[in-house]
Amino acid sequence: MLKVDDIQLSFGGVRALQGVSFEAAPGEITGIIGPNGAGKTSLFNVISGFYKPDNGTVTVEGQDISGLKPDARAALGIARTFQNIALFRGMTVLDNIKLGCHTRLNANVWSALRYFGSAQKEELELRRDLEERVIDFLEIDHVRKAPITALPYGLQKRVELGRALAMKPKILLLDEPVAGMNREETADMARFILDVQEQFGTTILLVEHDMHMVMDICSRVVVLNFGQQIAQGTPQEVAQSKEVIDAYLGQAA
Repeated sequence: MLKVDDIQLSFGGVRALQGVSFEAAPGEITGIIGPNGAGKTSLFNVISGFYKPDNGTVTVEGQDISGLKPDARAALGIARTFQNIALFRGMTVLDNIKLGCHTRLNANVWSALRYFGSAQKEELELRRDLEERVIDFLEIDHVRKAPITALPYGLQKRVELGRALAMKPKILLLDEPVAGMNREETADMARFILDVQEQFGTTILLVEHDMHMVMDICSRVVVLNFGQQIAQGTPQEVAQSKEVIDAYLGQAA
């Protein structure tokens, strides 16, 4: 589904990524782990088109998308969440989620401005789809009309996941989806991520520091350290790698 080949990225004299290469199989969850500053979010920005790498290619279903802009990649089915919540705080839950559907709308500018005919029909159908497929799925129907600012942190992260799911993505990039959450919220989010994989068959890339969650839900894990890829394999293989233990996991006490 996704192939990253020899990605190199520099910011001035800082080499953020140095020859990173891996593949994400269709319908599987691939974890990207490593210390702070390892290049994980930079890698997501390359895949989603926000950064243009110095070298290397990104391929989706055999198509080289390295030259495409972020909106074109989104139209191909790449969606993401962000390390820091990036919701529109003056809007409701439903309106934030609806924004994820912009790549699926076909009405022209004039009908959209008048909100008449095809534009109105399209949005009403879209809203019904979101309520059934996303809002009920994420169990947030009780807050769908609430402003984002009225929600606790864990629910805001769930809304951000909902906005990404509204795009009906083939590939979903989750950047630290449980950062700052308590145990109950983390367990809920892990359950939703597994349900996305199972029910929608979505290919998921997951950046996360919660190693228990990574080891439990990921099929494969890629490890970065100072921009270099130091290991990849199953969670069990990565957990036993001496280089990974020295760089990131540490020895058990």
